[in-house]
Amino acid sequence: MGAKTSNQSSMSNLYRLVFDPSQQTADTVRLTKEQEHYLKRVLRFQRGDRFIVINGQGKSWLAELNGANAHLLEIISLKTELAVNLTLITALPKGNGYEQVLKCGTELGVSQFIPVKSDRSLLKPSSNKVDRWRKIVTEAAEQAEREIVPQIIEPLPFKQAITELIPQKSNSYICVARGDFPSLWSCLQTSPQSEIAIATGAEGGWTENEIKIAQTQQFKSVSLGKSILRAVTAPIAAATLVNAIFNENN
Repeated sequence: MGAKTSNQSSMSNLYRLVFDPSQQTADTVRLTKEQEHYLKRVLRFQRGDRFIVINGQGKSWLAELNGANAHLLEIISLKTELAVNLTLITALPKGNGYEQVLKCGTELGVSQFIPVKSDRSLLKPSSNKVDRWRKIVTEAAEQAEREIVPQIIEPLPFKQAITELIPQKSNSYICVARGDFPSLWSCLQTSPQSEIAIATGAEGGWTENEIKIAQTQQFKSVSLGKSILRAVTAPIAAATLVNAIFNENN
């Protein structure tokens, strides 16, 4: 397997496939039955056809189909990640709304999703739901040509999530719908940042107690604008602002 890096533009039309690192042995990736079926039956790939494989942890290769395997030909650099690590802490919205947050957030460059149970959350997801969420972000990462598949944490109570998972040295923000707070946009532009955490509430927003808890963890209260956004729209809007400011090649 060569160590050279291929030209990104010459590979823009190649299919992207995300695999689990456990599937790799040296220069071979053992395809799952589902992956093999999709390549051969849906895409009509033949032996020797080339595509891009991504381990979801920042490494990509040009590969060719070889039976039930992907043979790795050379390392490539896609340079599709944001210049910051973005954690999106989202109070779970009702219904299937969180799936839209995952899809759009992944496309916009979110590194980690932390779904939380807030005082006003209605959804109580099952383990099967979490498995579905992980499949959604994998597919979205492939579509967006990302090198990293975002991590999804098992749903946690809001206080536990921000006290145990978000270091206080991070640039952390809690979006509040009503009140005289600086805009998230202006805060993101004021200082260099490499780690960003943004929390958005459920229908009805955060309670006063939840805002106080966040402030004790050095979360800064910010606004997403004058409009009152839906619980699904707010996290997507927040991720869009980060993407607009930090969407540059590393």
